[in-house]
Amino acid sequence: MKNLEQLLLINKLRESENIREYNDREYNEEFEIPLLIKKNQGSSTVLFRASRTPFPIISNLFETREKFLKVFGFKNLEDFYRLVTDLKPEKDPYVEFDFDKYYEKSNYGLSKLGALKYYEKDGGFYFTSTIFIAKTELSYNASIHRTMVIDDYSAVARIVPRHLYRIIENNKSLGKDTKVTILLGAHPIIELVSSISPPYNQFEFELIPNLLGKKLPIVKSPLWNNPVPLGTSIIIEATITNEMVNEGPFVDIMGTYDRIRKQPLIKINGIYTLKEKPIAVHAILPGGGEHQLLMGITKEAQIYKAVSLVVPKVHKVRLTQAGGGWLHAAISIDKNHDGDGKNAILAAFGAHPSLKHVVVVDGDVDIDDPNMIEWAIATRFQADRGLIVVKNARGSTLDPSANDGISAKMGIDATKPLNGSFIFERAKIPGEM
Repeated sequence: MKNLEQLLLINKLRESENIREYNDREYNEEFEIPLLIKKNQGSSTVLFRASRTPFPIISNLFETREKFLKVFGFKNLEDFYRLVTDLKPEKDPYVEFDFDKYYEKSNYGLSKLGALKYYEKDGGFYFTSTIFIAKTELSYNASIHRTMVIDDYSAVARIVPRHLYRIIENNKSLGKDTKVTILLGAHPIIELVSSISPPYNQFEFELIPNLLGKKLPIVKSPLWNNPVPLGTSIIIEATITNEMVNEGPFVDIMGTYDRIRKQPLIKINGIYTLKEKPIAVHAILPGGGEHQLLMGITKEAQIYKAVSLVVPKVHKVRLTQAGGGWLHAAISIDKNHDGDGKNAILAAFGAHPSLKHVVVVDGDVDIDDPNMIEWAIATRFQADRGLIVVKNARGSTLDPSANDGISAKMGIDATKPLNGSFIFERAKIPGEM
């Protein structure tokens, strides 16, 4: 987890020729870098020399499932699903190092740390991989929040009503601000665990040893004494105040603009950088593959586990790209009873309440191919017997057609009947893959 490990990750990408370096000149943080990130989605990791920051900007580390497995060291998605849904906190998870040995105070303000303006109507320059660490009553919480720069020493972040919001509200009721440590340039495994939502008062970083197979090296942040993974490029000590300011607009996971909201003003108390040259600041393209996978793949794992409890076998689960990696799921199963398809639908809705549409198909249908899913619906589905509609359920505020998160849900059972004849089989030519 030290800086060396981040360097080895980048060198590994270079050796595999999966990294494209834009270092022939300084690239502009406003639109130019985001456009090149988007153009390279699905192919190359990109590393930029930028115009306003001395720190390289990296993106597209894990915007596809194949790259996700390589970066995080998993053999297949099913292994990842099983591991992440059974993660337990480690009782003695850390090896602590001296902060002053590895970090120094920086004179840079936020404008020098690699924030980007991604889309034409964005409210400002944003950090999209910022991890916030805050104390709870009994432990700590780590979570990722998009952060808009106001000036060199103030910012605003979108705080959704989850754990950090609860911490802020608890402190507000006591008349206190909330002290947070903000991480930039953390190792991808830190980003992954910070996107998991364990129970309140269970610190996400305590899960890391069971992913790494070793204790997590940390330092304690200089002002708030919060645990920080050693090797994080930039550490920001900040205060979330009770003053509310405008945040947004900003593009969310569906590729649509989220509205302007009043969110808490964040005041910067100190910025610290590694004494070693920091490797890179991670820019996550809003609505891109990294955004979808970081936010959705642990939900995919929860769906896989829930559906596995109600059907004989789950072949694949996919939160689809067109559904933002969040709203739409496709699931392929084997079944023992003709009602198994509907049970799979209901289990999926229970495992991921933000789901809007679910399609369940047989194991002979490749759900990584949207045409095969549509073929299954065309040949194995009838709306009068295979459709489930749930009205006025809690959905997702990321769905612009929902009424403040209240949504109708639809499940499609496109599995063939167990007593069906060969008429449901997809024809093959001998020798065809």
